[in-house]
Amino acid sequence: MTQRAWLPPLVLLLCLAVFPLFAGEYFVNLGSQVLVAAVFASSLNLLVGYAGLTSLGHASFLGLSAYISAWLAVRMGLGHAVTAPAALLLTTLIGMAFGWIALRATGLGFLMLTLALSQIVWGVGFRWVSLTNGDNGLSGLTRPQPFGWNLEISNNYFWFSLIVAGLSVFLMSRFVDSPFGASLRGTRDQPRRMSALGFNVWAIRWVAFVVSSFFAAVAGLLYVYFHKYIHPSVMSISVSAEALLSVIAGGSGTIAGPLLGALLVVVMKNYASAYIERWNMLLGFVFVFIVIFMPNGVVPGLRHWTRHWRKDSP
Repeated sequence: MTQRAWLPPLVLLLCLAVFPLFAGEYFVNLGSQVLVAAVFASSLNLLVGYAGLTSLGHASFLGLSAYISAWLAVRMGLGHAVTAPAALLLTTLIGMAFGWIALRATGLGFLMLTLALSQIVWGVGFRWVSLTNGDNGLSGLTRPQPFGWNLEISNNYFWFSLIVAGLSVFLMSRFVDSPFGASLRGTRDQPRRMSALGFNVWAIRWVAFVVSSFFAAVAGLLYVYFHKYIHPSVMSISVSAEALLSVIAGGSGTIAGPLLGALLVVVMKNYASAYIERWNMLLGFVFVFIVIFMPNGVVPGLRHWTRHWRKDSP
């Protein structure tokens, strides 16, 4: 990436870093939720945008990571230095198993398998009361204090989430820009040709699935640290659908698309709903508008309009 290409992300990070200094606590907390949703949507984008695999069960990894961390803390009394790596490791191992099952099919079959697996996890969350506390969820959680940094303060937690989200998005961008990312896009566009050239299409997709589940687990930790509470509803199909909507609305197969889509969905869900009773209907209208006028998503649409404007300008 050229020096000029690095300038917009750095300016954006700088603006976000000073945001808590000028915003109220409500908007700082809203910004933290946007960052969590951005990491989650970006992890799903690895599958949808770069592997061409649409999943409706991605929330299971967010929920598993959050539940594992919460259970180890509440029931076992372990500290965050142990619960966080354990949650990431166990969720990624489960992602390996789920990927092995789901990738036995592609297209609609893959979507249905991911949905079925997530429904199993969601059902376990509700029904295995002795483990998950059922519909009551797990509460009494605390936020970590890395290097003595008090994350109970809203501004500090926003900056912590910004660092984690920035690092996660950077690593995902390096992943898709790597030679492996090129082969992943090849399996999306020309799977038969890639197979004929000697690439193991299934293995490439499986690795992408595992990496996607890992970053969804990162989002799960940020989620449970923010709320300090976890409920089985976080693994529901609606949470997966919101992430998928963020990816499609922002622009799948782009780095900035899921980030913008997550901002749109979270603001509609948490801010617009305070003024509009049927906020989900408004979100539906916005999504229809995007599909009609920017069928590839907001970010690709803006790029197209910008190029068109520059071409027509004298």
